[in-house]
Amino acid sequence: MTYRRQHPVLFLCHSDNEIVSEVSKMEWEVRLAKWLTRSLPPSLMLGVQVGVIEISEGTNIDTVESFVRTYAGVFWIAIVSQSRLSDDAVRYLLKNYFYDFHTSPPDFTRLQYMLGHALGMARLCNTDQPVVALCDSSEMILGQSQSMHILKQQLQKLSRCQLPVLITGESGTGKELVARKLHGASECGEGPFIPVNCGALPAQLVQSELFGHEKGAFTGATQRKIGKIEAAHNGSLFLDEIGDLPLEEQVNLLRFLQEKTIERVGSNQSIHLNVRIIAATHVDLEAAVQDGRFREDLYFRLNVIRLKIPPLRQRGDDILLLARKFLQQQQQDHGRLSFSEQAEIAMLQHRWPGNVRELMNRVQRATVMTTGRYIQAVDLEIESGPPSTDGECLKAIREVAEREALARALDESHGKVSSVAKQLNISRATLYRLLDKHSLL
Repeated sequence: MTYRRQHPVLFLCHSDNEIVSEVSKMEWEVRLAKWLTRSLPPSLMLGVQVGVIEISEGTNIDTVESFVRTYAGVFWIAIVSQSRLSDDAVRYLLKNYFYDFHTSPPDFTRLQYMLGHALGMARLCNTDQPVVALCDSSEMILGQSQSMHILKQQLQKLSRCQLPVLITGESGTGKELVARKLHGASECGEGPFIPVNCGALPAQLVQSELFGHEKGAFTGATQRKIGKIEAAHNGSLFLDEIGDLPLEEQVNLLRFLQEKTIERVGSNQSIHLNVRIIAATHVDLEAAVQDGRFREDLYFRLNVIRLKIPPLRQRGDDILLLARKFLQQQQQDHGRLSFSEQAEIAMLQHRWPGNVRELMNRVQRATVMTTGRYIQAVDLEIESGPPSTDGECLKAIREVAEREALARALDESHGKVSSVAKQLNISRATLYRLLDKHSLL
């Protein structure tokens, strides 16, 4: 049996028919657009890893900038007319948003090599996931770093089972968003998703809130109330900050997990329920078990499958991807703001103790407080990094990430260069050049 090789997907925006024809002869699945417009269907960008955009006399630079920022995971290459290279706006755009550029008219042999190198880097940086799927909704999980790629793979596997899941991670990393994504992709996705903040439940009302009560069960119970667990029947119950649940209620929750039945307060009737439990915490539950603050048997019931959400400071360029998305949401369709290079460097160097929530708040505040065209580090109220004369710049930071990705691939392949090239789907020549560049040979 023979298999047809699947070509990588290339987005091409160019008005010259000869250039379009020559690029179409290369080994790519070409998605063509003559002009960049807001009416381009999002499906056009599905699976795109590398893109080529014409920048000529009639090109609207603001439109190009908005487009490439929307699809920030694509490795962009510009074909630029000589006359526009002296334009400061064009130079800024190329420096901050494009992987490389080629002057017009292009040398197609050189262009083909450039596209192949961009594809190798796209695969190396794990940007081979459909970019639109990451960016087209506030409910989607944004991220193209290795850790987020692994998380998305885990979520895909978990969509085929109904086992309890424990989500761990620092405050502000997006644990509820992951829980909602997990619920929506599962067999019970059509059912309800009921979130409960265990740390915010009044101690005297925890049992009533979770299990419900009958009329007259206690003073003030003037009518029957359905609890959170019962409300999640045929759906998912998200127990946020499960580590804050009082010990006495941990016993009742454990009984439900074992028997799949509850009794409302004031009733002796057992109610059988079909509920998937998703729990989350930012505290160390193992330490809580050792200290006697959390039941060990409940911990093992909840910790069937664990998902670890990485802190923002460990996600590299995801910081910029998220920041640009938050900026786009804040400005809607009428924004003209973007981040200066120094602001982007500062964001990459900041520790982000509040994680994604902190980033979103700082971007929202900066869109209001900034007075210029570009948001500066001072607008974000974070300190900018050392000046470029000390060798720190956005390109240098990204090259560090590139080197780490190469080193990780070498380690996983036990130093076998042929295996690394096959794993990353790049040529040996490209791999040797990258290894030599980063002194990894």
